[in-house]
Amino acid sequence: METQNSLCKSICIHHSKRKLQCVFFLVSFLLPATNVIAEAAPNLAKPKIIVPEMIAGVETVNAEQLIEQLTSEHPPLLVDARIKQDREYGHIESSVSLPDIETNCETLDAINKDKNKHMMFYCNGVQCGRSVVSIKVARSCGYHNLSWFKGGFAEWKEKGYQYVKNK
Repeated sequence: METQNSLCKSICIHHSKRKLQCVFFLVSFLLPATNVIAEAAPNLAKPKIIVPEMIAGVETVNAEQLIEQLTSEHPPLLVDARIKQDREYGHIESSVSLPDIETNCETLDAINKDKNKHMMFYCNGVQCGRSVVSIKVARSCGYHNLSWFKGGFAEWKEKGYQYVKNK
């Protein structure tokens, strides 16, 4: 071991301009060989994103299914998960505003005490993640009968369905 240390020191002094290489050399030279298993790197091209479609018990609906549900004998509570500024440009008439940033067990309880009542969530559309966040929170608070209007307000407006506009 003493011979190895003196050899390493002389190599490091000779190559002092390459300090980083020297450190790596010392570490690899002095450490005993070990069985190292490389862990697979995460696939960053396909990050794991959990959307409501992947949450057990959450139904995904389109605009026509939403209309059917809202006009049924027992309509769901429709929750607009967008921030108030977005809602001012238009919202689905019977919806209740509860932005995702304000969604928690208390605020959900304030709009719906029955955890089995059907609740539908929407936001600005497929690229908007606000309704996704709200559904995850609702699920964690014990709400069971949840739906996601995936196309959101963008689909609603694009299809020419009536909405309320504040501005």
